[in-house]
Amino acid sequence: MQLTASQTDAVTELINIGYARAAGALSDLTGHRIVLQVPRVAIHPIQEVATVLSADLQGEVASVHQVFSGPVAGNALLLMDQAGARMLNDLLTNETSLNNSLDGGAREVLTEVGNIVLNACLGVFGNLLHVQVSFAVPRLHVDSIETVLNSITVNSVELQYALTIQTKFFIRQGNVSGYLVIILGITSLSALLRELESWEKRQLEF
Repeated sequence: MQLTASQTDAVTELINIGYARAAGALSDLTGHRIVLQVPRVAIHPIQEVATVLSADLQGEVASVHQVFSGPVAGNALLLMDQAGARMLNDLLTNETSLNNSLDGGAREVLTEVGNIVLNACLGVFGNLLHVQVSFAVPRLHVDSIETVLNSITVNSVELQYALTIQTKFFIRQGNVSGYLVIILGITSLSALLRELESWEKRQLEF
């Protein structure tokens, strides 16, 4: 399954709205102007996602994982490599990491960033597509991409597709790349595409 050009544009527009809200919340939280860029949106079968992400994310990754439920249900993740995660923490806190690991403070910062970004984006999907979305508490993990994805999909035959949104945080004089990944089953993906079509029609009426 592939997104049409129209569907890609619609998803990108919704994500941009979510990112604008997330950037505003992060800017208020940190006192720094923060911009999130959405350069590329694509959909992939779940078995191809690790290969796609590995082109930009090597080694262990920091992932903030949040389960969401409702008419459109699945798993949402914000992923970045450990170097990027440390840099993001340093840029947000005005501190410099003293080692290569993510300590408790850095993990709290990254979990909160993931919580803000994921809630903003999924909230926009819910509000503009007129569907009710409920969120679980976000969790941060540091592991390989394969392990992260397997932990989500190992007991579910329903989860078949992943919507990948490559992103970049611009903070002060630095930038950090990462991915927002929304993993959906075929039922939820079909519902999302139907709601996108309805939303596009409503937009044309104005």
